[in-house]
Amino acid sequence: MIAKISSGKNTAGLIRYLFDTKRAKDHTDPHLVASWDGLAPDPGRSDDFDATKKLLVADLDLHVKQAKWLGRAPDKYVWHCSLRAVETDRHLSDEEWAHIARRVVAATGIAPDGAPDGCRWVAVRHAPDHIHIAATKVRADLRTARHWNDYLTADRELAAIEKEYGLFQVVRGDRTAARRTTRAEQEKAHRSGQQKPARERLRTLVRTAVAAATSTEEFVHLLSHTDGVLVEVVYFPSGDVRGYKVASEDTTTADKKPVWFSGSGLAPDLSFPKIQKRLAGIEPQPTSQPVQRRPNPWHQATAATERIPHHLDQTNDEASQAHLAAFGEALDVLPLLTPQTLRPQLQEAAAVFERATRSRVQAEHHHARALRGAVRAMLREPIPKDGAGLAMFLDTAILVVIAATRWHQLRHHDQQVAAAQQTLLHLQAAYDQTAAAPLAALAQHRPPQQAMDRHIRHLHQAVPEHAEQIIEDPAFNALTAALAEAETAGHNPEQLLQQAADQRTLDDARRPAQVLTWRIQRLSARQAPSERARAAQARSTVRAESPAQRPSAPAHEAAAVPAPQPPRARRR
Repeated sequence: MIAKISSGKNTAGLIRYLFDTKRAKDHTDPHLVASWDGLAPDPGRSDDFDATKKLLVADLDLHVKQAKWLGRAPDKYVWHCSLRAVETDRHLSDEEWAHIARRVVAATGIAPDGAPDGCRWVAVRHAPDHIHIAATKVRADLRTARHWNDYLTADRELAAIEKEYGLFQVVRGDRTAARRTTRAEQEKAHRSGQQKPARERLRTLVRTAVAAATSTEEFVHLLSHTDGVLVEVVYFPSGDVRGYKVASEDTTTADKKPVWFSGSGLAPDLSFPKIQKRLAGIEPQPTSQPVQRRPNPWHQATAATERIPHHLDQTNDEASQAHLAAFGEALDVLPLLTPQTLRPQLQEAAAVFERATRSRVQAEHHHARALRGAVRAMLREPIPKDGAGLAMFLDTAILVVIAATRWHQLRHHDQQVAAAQQTLLHLQAAYDQTAAAPLAALAQHRPPQQAMDRHIRHLHQAVPEHAEQIIEDPAFNALTAALAEAETAGHNPEQLLQQAADQRTLDDARRPAQVLTWRIQRLSARQAPSERARAAQARSTVRAESPAQRPSAPAHEAAAVPAPQPPRARRR
């Protein structure tokens, strides 16, 4: 059940609308279901509609007129609250709606339980699925009603009502969501032939500019050079930047003036101070190195993204929130780098996941410097033509979204959970479209059967619980081809496979074979160890398997154990 609350200063106009059946075609059989004393005149059940309506308005405005004589009436003295059930809910009776109305006016402070001096109010039903509560804010003792945070208190009461009445339980937020577009904005966009209102389009453009910028100066520069966007920077008298506002060139007022939106009016995390704080932690990327020696930003971004589920498992919620915000920036820039056919899915994924990047937890952005720096570097590096880099990143992104869903669920962030679940659908569709070609090309280079049998034995050792699923997967040929290429480049395929399996559990993966394929490809892109290093690694493996060590300890774990140090001489 959803509440919508507003204030006004025309009681007669509101009552006229609630009982109107000529202009409002969806109004059927308007009538009162409850009132402040149960005796209010009902125009919907009267033979003389106009006279009864005037009488009802006079009764509602009685205390307002008395307060006006004393100069104590508020400017906007009309309180209007609509309560709407979800389409799938059963139709409630008039008695049930009356009980719900009384609970809402009591919870919001309009007419508290047991208070004889409460405000005057009526509940009108003119449709099967909703009611309207009309009240005047002046109490019988001529004081103004205390109804601060009335939306939150009404929403909290409706959550309890949903459980008691067995109604659909609406997903509720934590007041960190971006401001919704108004009905007027939606209608203006429809009239101008735009698919989305200006507020939503500007929000997307601003978020993309933030994700691409490395400083606030670059952010303003990128935004001001975006087609169709007007930008105005606001300054303090001292000359320091106070904030910014943006407008769409195709959205104007009746007198042809731009409709401006502040950053915080687009989303809570798009205010200038918060953007400034976020961009302060960008890790600079090396640019002086030759292109051949420069690290692959797609591999760097994938590696940083792959560590996010591990960070979400820790107890530092502020760091976890920062990693989710940085991951949201990565999704924001992906549509700029990908082929045209993938952009609709990726744009929807970024727009939806935007809700999952914020909660009441304050992000400490310095924890996510690595991913933010890699995202900026991706914008300056052409996307690999074979699609493997993008598929590799999307495969990791899917695991991150699954982990983000679980993280928000544990903290009861209902809206963020719903956003993450919807994001997963878009990312999976984009991944399936991207990964098919590079996996098929890789599978054409699968090794001989003897080498494949050897890789199967290694799989049973590295991931015994997933081995059979991986072997039966159509992507297994691509996995073995990746291992063969790594071996040709000088890597040990057995150790590489173990390293890939140890990076992160495969329990959340839909297709573990594909996950391992991309991990092997990324790990094998690193420089292979020299002959001397491989010899030293072999000697450490032999020592690790000696009787002095645990027989079951893997070589990479045993080699990591520091050698015992001789006792230090005491100072005399």
